[in-house]
Amino acid sequence: MKIKISLKDPKKFNIREKVTGAINEVRDDVDAILARDPAAKSRLEVLTLYSGLHALLMYRAAHKLNCDGHEYVARMISQSAKLLTGIEIHPGAEIGRGLFIDHGSGVVIGETTVIGDNCTLYQGVTLGGTGKQTGKRHPTLGNNVMVGAGAKLLGAFTVGDNSKIAAGAVVLKDVPENCTAVGIPAKIVVKEGVRVSDVDLDQVHIPDPIEDELTKLRLRIEELENKVKD
Repeated sequence: MKIKISLKDPKKFNIREKVTGAINEVRDDVDAILARDPAAKSRLEVLTLYSGLHALLMYRAAHKLNCDGHEYVARMISQSAKLLTGIEIHPGAEIGRGLFIDHGSGVVIGETTVIGDNCTLYQGVTLGGTGKQTGKRHPTLGNNVMVGAGAKLLGAFTVGDNSKIAAGAVVLKDVPENCTAVGIPAKIVVKEGVRVSDVDLDQVHIPDPIEDELTKLRLRIEELENKVKD
């Protein structure tokens, strides 16, 4: 009796395929940082010194465990990443390829967040919910979305492909594709490259609301004093 031995073990092939996929995923994440950060000089530097990448790699391991039903271990990994990097990514979040978390400290990504490919998040960004509701309760970002430092995106809405959220903005509703949103609450000021709002994009010379109110009071007092004199 002849015994046929297959040279291709399905289990080994499956493991090899998973390893190859993981390596390609890491390569995409590293290349995204090299492409978008002029301070990055080499892959070695990115792999060893970039906390945003470290948090992302730990998230990817935790996410796979979470999908396999090992939720407690997945949360342990995500909390360890938080302690090591200052970046908290829930293992239930869905993140595409090429995410760049620049500087990273204080970034929070909630459980039902969905992030497309080649997105950029700066320090202090929160992709969070607005309460205790269940189900989908965190934002969805399309591809090539940029979220500026300190911006807060709160709720189950969508930011379309190629859109930008300005630093410090608070976004509470949908942002269409190819738009720029600024302010609290955020408003669309640029759409398809055309300015559509009179909101001032100057983030340096920002008006002081307290000073504005004091000026109004002074003017009102002067007006009343003149009436008394008359």
